[in-house]
Amino acid sequence: MPMFSIYAHEVLVGYSSLELGDPPMGVASGMFRPAPGYSTIRAECISNHADQTHLVLTVRIEDQTVLVCAGVGIMDYDDGPDSIEVNVLGIAYPAYETLFPEHVAAYERQWI
Repeated sequence: MPMFSIYAHEVLVGYSSLELGDPPMGVASGMFRPAPGYSTIRAECISNHADQTHLVLTVRIEDQTVLVCAGVGIMDYDDGPDSIEVNVLGIAYPAYETLFPEHVAAYERQWI
């Protein structure tokens, strides 16, 4: 699975493989692995799960292209490094299908 880079403004704050997804909704999510820059926004990610737009969170794919989406959120539950997740909302097709073929295949298997 590819690794995606998560940025706040232009600061690298972490990584995720975005291993889970909801293809019809254009949602990808996964475990968040903090980078050193995460310390600058961690308090906000713990205290505010409702609106993180001011953090200007973006996701970049391997070639550093910004993934076009409706929004990104980091949910830090302050229970250790394995309790942080990232959600990417509103990823349009065909980009979703190209980046997350395993999510699409798993979804389609439900209907067989």
